[in-house]
Amino acid sequence: MTQQLYILTGASRGMGLAMARQLLQPGHTLVCMARHTQPELAAGAPAGAVLEQWTVDLSQAAQAAQQLHAWLAAQPAGRYAGATLINNAGVIPRIAPLSACTSAQDMAGLANALRVGLEAPMLLTAAFLGATEAWGAIPRKVLNISSGLGRRAMASQAGYCAAKAGMDHFTRCLALDEAAKPHGAKVCSLAPGVIDTDMQVQLRGANPADFPDVQNFASLKTGGMLTTPDAAAARVLAWLQRPDFGSNPVADVRDA
Repeated sequence: MTQQLYILTGASRGMGLAMARQLLQPGHTLVCMARHTQPELAAGAPAGAVLEQWTVDLSQAAQAAQQLHAWLAAQPAGRYAGATLINNAGVIPRIAPLSACTSAQDMAGLANALRVGLEAPMLLTAAFLGATEAWGAIPRKVLNISSGLGRRAMASQAGYCAAKAGMDHFTRCLALDEAAKPHGAKVCSLAPGVIDTDMQVQLRGANPADFPDVQNFASLKTGGMLTTPDAAAARVLAWLQRPDFGSNPVADVRDA
């Protein structure tokens, strides 16, 4: 019983891909759930590492959660020394005031952002914890990748802010559930800081008439304030290994 199990969503790009690279180590089993597979991960897997890449649509969260639950339930007893779920996937809908998001495309984008950013983490977490609860006293963790925008309102970002605020609060509730169990999981909703990803490109490129904060995001880039995906992934994974992980269910990597 030496393998550590990691399940990671949104592993095909950005910080998710960087985390996948860093988790792909001897003694680790890594299950990546994303819309696309990454051939470079398979090519770079070292001896002693186990990699599975599932092509899933997280906007169809119930289907993805059922797949995860079935796979976990089929694992042999005692196979893993620890198990961790990292809910990293997220998308932003159209950057505009909510009152402007009235087209069918806009509404579909808003629904998709809420499904991927909130519904999927909740259902995957339920599947993960339900299927692993009988695994005994092995350490289990749920790490939800949140955002400062879940804690600070921003104009033209109602969908994304709502998804991350919901993620924070369901994590608080989950922490109470798990604390009442003899071998409950440790859980944390963690803001990873500002990262130089495709999402930042979208924010910087938004129409200033729709997005009053566009210049602030442009200044983050020109001022060199953005963390690289690799550096952000390292900070997040270091937080995951802290002995006090889960003592604060809603945290920020910039906290002491």
